[in-house]
Amino acid sequence: MGGDHAPAEIVKGALLAVEEFPVEVVLVGQEEVVHKELGNAKSLRNIEVVDAREVVEMDDTALAPLRRKRNSSIRVCANLVAEGRADAFVSAGNTGATWTSARAVMGMIEGVDRPALAAILPNAKDHMVLLDVGANVEAKPNHLREFAVMGHFYAQMVLGIEAPRVGLLSIGEEEGKGNELTKETFRVLKETGLNFIGNAEGRDIFNGNADVVVCDGFTGNVVLKASEALGEMVFKLVREEVGRSTIRKIGGLLAKGAFVDLKKRVDYSESGGAPLLGVKGGCIVCHGRSSAKAIKNAIRMARNFAFNRIDEKIQGKIGDLHTREHDSSVLATQ
Repeated sequence: MGGDHAPAEIVKGALLAVEEFPVEVVLVGQEEVVHKELGNAKSLRNIEVVDAREVVEMDDTALAPLRRKRNSSIRVCANLVAEGRADAFVSAGNTGATWTSARAVMGMIEGVDRPALAAILPNAKDHMVLLDVGANVEAKPNHLREFAVMGHFYAQMVLGIEAPRVGLLSIGEEEGKGNELTKETFRVLKETGLNFIGNAEGRDIFNGNADVVVCDGFTGNVVLKASEALGEMVFKLVREEVGRSTIRKIGGLLAKGAFVDLKKRVDYSESGGAPLLGVKGGCIVCHGRSSAKAIKNAIRMARNFAFNRIDEKIQGKIGDLHTREHDSSVLATQ
């Protein structure tokens, strides 16, 4: 029931997902509305509908599913994961409400206080992880430390990077640059034992100098959406320029394959959404304007997240990290 194009695009995306991936999808929402959208679908294989009478609107508060709308689709989705009836949930609805429901109902992995949205972005070398991209508008240094640790492990598991280079997003490379949050976080991250490379400027997100870049959710969301808009604008300008002459059109046809591959690398709908790291179970948060293609790929991401037990692996690695830190602290005092 969430998203600018709900429920039509959400249902279409679910139907595409069950046809393409080995996954079962539970569509949660007002039953009669969902069934109407399903209509005369060729196959309802691996599709189930669970009724939820209430809808969290985009202008509702983040606490709405916990206080006023306990039978909302977002809250029911979180309940299904917490009860073990589902392995993960996908939402293109109210991000704040999704965040609070996942945190309160599904619970947090031990050692993490705040969950963070992690986006995988293309860069000059391959891909990188940017977090937080919208879950925490305000954050403290210890929260950014948690994000850095989770981002480190997520990059290891998903991108296959043994020792991810972790950077702190700031306005300059020097340690003293930035606001009070970044200055204090810099000092904290130096003590983590991570492969911390210091401050990262905006260009380092895309030039391949960092594998993980950490920031508060306000900054990360601005960076993410500006980057996506820039990618869309570049492709629009390329199409316009290619169409200005016959020779360019011919060249465009010859390079069509390259353009298609490039678009796949920068198009947000190819990834579908961002996982909410730190909560038990999988939670994928999508753009409000998500298309059926984006929803389909978000379901694929949720399936892979759950199948590979990413949350449990992060939990285990954070537990090991805390144990090592504790042992080092004990040794230091003996």
